[in-house]
Amino acid sequence: QVQLVESGGGLVQAGGSLRLSCAASGRTFSSYVMGWFRQAPGKEREFVAAINWSGSSTYHTESVKGRFTISRDNAKNMVYLQMNSLKPEDTAVYYCAASYKGAVSVRLSEYVSWGQGTQVTVSS
Repeated sequence: QVQLVESGGGLVQAGGSLRLSCAASGRTFSSYVMGWFRQAPGKEREFVAAINWSGSSTYHTESVKGRFTISRDNAKNMVYLQMNSLKPEDTAVYYCAASYKGAVSVRLSEYVSWGQGTQVTVSS
């Protein structure tokens, strides 16, 4: 399985931007669907965005469409989440995850490898 390490979280004011990065180990990174999830205190982990192996297909949950963008660089074994126009309700721990499935998926159960998470805090 691929190992994942997130970075780029922090404290930002509402309306600001952050770019999360996820570094993956393993020579088969380009074969994985990659996703970003988040978990706020007291809430269940939820899907944010996913990208297929080539980057040709992406899906973002409705609440972040137009503000967040997922991308990947297979040559660098990296996946990114650009977050703009951040809102206090975006505050959560953000997790990078990898799936063997061929198509992007919103289902947590289809992701087999997870990073340790990075905290994003948006102040009002």
